[in-house]
Amino acid sequence: MASGRRRVEDPATARRILAAAEQHFAAQGLAGARTEEIATAAHANKAMLYYYFGNKRRLHRAVLENLLRQLRAAVFGPARKKLSPRDRFFAGVNGYFDFLAMHPNYPRLVQRQAMEAGPEFKWMVTEFFRPLHRELARTVAEGKADGDPDQTALMTLQMTTSYFAGAAILRSLMGRDLLAPKAIAARKRALLDFLHYALMPQGAKA
Repeated sequence: MASGRRRVEDPATARRILAAAEQHFAAQGLAGARTEEIATAAHANKAMLYYYFGNKRRLHRAVLENLLRQLRAAVFGPARKKLSPRDRFFAGVNGYFDFLAMHPNYPRLVQRQAMEAGPEFKWMVTEFFRPLHRELARTVAEGKADGDPDQTALMTLQMTTSYFAGAAILRSLMGRDLLAPKAIAARKRALLDFLHYALMPQGAKA
């Protein structure tokens, strides 16, 4: 499957197009998003959008590639290889949470791809989602934490992702903006505390 982006001569324009496209694809999907509206939101002309990305489908692919590259860097940073299993696990969770906090559109984009279950989603699963789950599960197993490593990894990913995926519903329930910086910081502390006590029961050594 072809990559979404060609050689970029004006990185600032390409970044603006990607950012605008991320918003439009998350809100309207591939079929509903219009290249004219994306170009306008990016303060670029439509010709530049087509020059860098070819067509709407390749632009969509470039948005996914851009996000997943950042996800991989956030979770699988090279410096983490020298950490203990426990510290590596929490570094990965921290990185994943921070990535989602910076990219709240990501869950909606993934959900749309999952519902379509097309080639793009299969590529995402093979290249990113399975390695993410396996790395977390392997780290849990190496740290000899209580519980099943696969289930622990799944629950960790679900608890982290569901907060951002359900933010609009939770906002109605709680009566406040759960994507505000203070709310995100509180959620992160609660998540890390929960995981700490779940994986490190009382009496266990850190």
